[in-house]
Amino acid sequence: MTARTAANRIAGAPISWGVCEVSGWGYQLPAELVLREMQHLGLTATEFGPAGYLPSDPADRADLLSSYGLAAAGGFVPVVLHDPGTDPAEVVDRALDGFGEPGSAVLVLAAATGAEGYEGRPELDADGWSTLLRNLDQATARAAERGFTATLHPHVGTMVERQTEVQRVLDGGDTLLCLDTGHLLIGGTDPAELARQSPHRIGHVHLKDVSEPVAKNVAAGIISYTEGVSTRLYQPLGQGDVDVAGVVSALEAHGYQGWYVLEQDTILHTAPAGDGPVDDVQQSLRYLKGLL
Repeated sequence: MTARTAANRIAGAPISWGVCEVSGWGYQLPAELVLREMQHLGLTATEFGPAGYLPSDPADRADLLSSYGLAAAGGFVPVVLHDPGTDPAEVVDRALDGFGEPGSAVLVLAAATGAEGYEGRPELDADGWSTLLRNLDQATARAAERGFTATLHPHVGTMVERQTEVQRVLDGGDTLLCLDTGHLLIGGTDPAELARQSPHRIGHVHLKDVSEPVAKNVAAGIISYTEGVSTRLYQPLGQGDVDVAGVVSALEAHGYQGWYVLEQDTILHTAPAGDGPVDDVQQSLRYLKGLL
């Protein structure tokens, strides 16, 4: 990736505007509005959002982003990795077909359960883990063959969520991680400690701040993940319990040159009456620029 100044490595994500791949998640704002607000904030790039949110043709997608002054930061792609009957290459190829020419866009994989949403998951045995790690290696290699960097995103309600599972991925292969400060904290991993211990394994960053009391209720199963998001699980950066400054400091000291994606899962029940989610994103952007 070409070296960029810190301020030019801040990207947005449609999920911060409530746009999600989960059916029935909430009111979905149109892409043109979201991209326009990103441009107004001065963001330089965006992730793609769920399949179908942006044009599937890579040239059309690039033209749309360019019209708002935005580059492509990457795309979040849930893929089943633990099932020996599923070939992740098909999903990876389909996603990368829309990425266009290799560049700054990062493939952000999540080890999907195969079920809709993020409210439950099976436990893997040794064979399941062997399959997951083998398929992850193959997906990473397939992305590299096409000129793209792949990362694995530990995520609530996927097969890689808890601290022990994150460590298994680190120990079981060379795939880089998408360090998502919120999902890691909910799963029991201190994101700042991970950034300090394994900065060389971080290929992409999703920055969220988290209300720890709500996160504990989600982790304990007292409320669902969706209920947590609806009750302000995620906060603007600097207003929650994640050591965001520690994460950024550790990565910058190691020479991290990847994206910092402002990515706070949000649910909209109706069209916003006022400014809507852009206000939270603006607060996070102001805080992050202060750190960088």
